[in-house]
Amino acid sequence: MRVTGTCASRRRVSRTCVSPARVPPARVSSVRRKDQEARETPETRTETDRNSSYGLPMTKNTSQTVLVTGATGTVGRQVVAELLRRGHTVRALTRDPEKARTGLLSRFPSGVDVVRGDLTDPASLAPALDGVTGLHLITFGGASFASLETGPEIVELAREAGVRRVTVLFGGEETPLQRAVEASGLDWTVVQPVEFMSNALEWAEAIRTEDTVREPFTGRLSVMVHEADIGAVAAVALTEEGHAARTYLITGPEVLTLQDKVDALAAARGREITLVELSEETARQRWRAAGHPEDLIDFLIMVYRDTPPEGRTVVGTVEEVTGRPARTFAEWAAEHASEFRA
Repeated sequence: MRVTGTCASRRRVSRTCVSPARVPPARVSSVRRKDQEARETPETRTETDRNSSYGLPMTKNTSQTVLVTGATGTVGRQVVAELLRRGHTVRALTRDPEKARTGLLSRFPSGVDVVRGDLTDPASLAPALDGVTGLHLITFGGASFASLETGPEIVELAREAGVRRVTVLFGGEETPLQRAVEASGLDWTVVQPVEFMSNALEWAEAIRTEDTVREPFTGRLSVMVHEADIGAVAAVALTEEGHAARTYLITGPEVLTLQDKVDALAAARGREITLVELSEETARQRWRAAGHPEDLIDFLIMVYRDTPPEGRTVVGTVEEVTGRPARTFAEWAAEHASEFRA
């Protein structure tokens, strides 16, 4: 089972789910500023920028160099892709550049500079940071995906290298690295997405083989977000003025039930899908059989039974920051339809 989004803090199984109840209700608003006296105002976008199609190069900004950590992850790949589309130089950090060049990173467009570095070993980052103006950070590292305790050292290296802007992918709760970045004096932005649309890939095998989705609490609501929109928000914050000292809650453009998601997938693949509601106990048994620990199972039941407001309330962050509307789940389903066909 894949657990991804801002609710994955209880267990670092993966990085996507629903925003947890621990997130303060105030964050239902799309933007939170720690410093209410804005240091900057957002750049004015032209009408051409606002009407440009997804995926077209953005040439308004002077090219900058951005280092992306977690570049092979669900969000990191999208940050890389969006920065490239905007004409910036991208460095992708990895502990094993050679393996990355022949593995996941080989799927990136040409022009990505794969560099060696390990967030658990800050000294290894110095060469990768040389000449960098923007830095995208994840909050976990190493083979165990443990919460990083190296934030102060990473921040100091970034300052010494002349980094101007830092984005942090929210890890489900405020982490030591996030706190270090927010206290750094650099222009920081926290990127806080809710449930990823890619979570639907968890159903792919059952849909291909049985035309069925089995889930508990089928009436639960979600404002799941397209991963590319998360990447777009991060890319803007890394390369444009006006986003310092902000936490951006990022959602999709619509409130969806599980049936809505199943219907969209069925339409995209051209074949009906049946949604079967599981009892809570049956869901627990399935997750135990899959090897999930009891505290994670309890957490999933809590979130699915009563999704917190942040996970079911649409906010306009994507359009406010990028000038373009957030992508719908129907669009995501069409892009991934082949993965749900037998």
